[in-house]
Amino acid sequence: MNNPTLDLQGITKSYNPGAPNEVKVLRGIDLQVAPGEVVALVAPSGAGKSTLLHIAGLLDTPDTGRVGIGGEDMTGLGDRRRTAVRRSDVGFIYQFHHLLPEFTASENIVLPQLANGTGRAEAEARARDLLTQVGIEGRADHRPAALSGGEQQRVAFCRALANAPRLLLADEPTGNLDPATSDQVFGTLMALVRDTGLAALIATHNLDLAGRMDRQIRLDAGHLVPV
Repeated sequence: MNNPTLDLQGITKSYNPGAPNEVKVLRGIDLQVAPGEVVALVAPSGAGKSTLLHIAGLLDTPDTGRVGIGGEDMTGLGDRRRTAVRRSDVGFIYQFHHLLPEFTASENIVLPQLANGTGRAEAEARARDLLTQVGIEGRADHRPAALSGGEQQRVAFCRALANAPRLLLADEPTGNLDPATSDQVFGTLMALVRDTGLAALIATHNLDLAGRMDRQIRLDAGHLVPV
């Protein structure tokens, strides 16, 4: 694969290493995700998919191996540089929206842009554009408590894409929604990813949703295997 956005090589991760209760979660993970590619990561709870996503997104460090994002080797970077890369190049979506309750939908999208150095007017325009793309521009001034579950997750998608990242990492992004809403919201997410051309690694239990992605991989006993 030429110039993958995400390039994981030989990733290992254990908890309580060397102890009698050591748990080997990842055992030599190699994974590349290309620009514009959407990869489904399928695994049961406790298999280590969240650990893998956190390492890919620089929220955690592997015991051994290399993490590359956008052609840059992230191995050994200091905390400040890792934070800067996370802020500008990586977008995160979780099962629960984690929106800030005291701020409106628009403000939840504006804030990460301001933290990344974007001017307020530009950030507000970007928030309006993103909310329009996901069809809830009319809810821009509503706080999360006034939004439905599907609307909350759409705002979370917009927030993840606010700084135009190169890589999107999602951990069960529709797992907290009913089946009908899940299908609609996932369609919205796929449309956003296709429009932006970023690379996406999406963990899901839902095999139907996984089948709509470009490629499916499964985490099994610390190893990745194709589905």
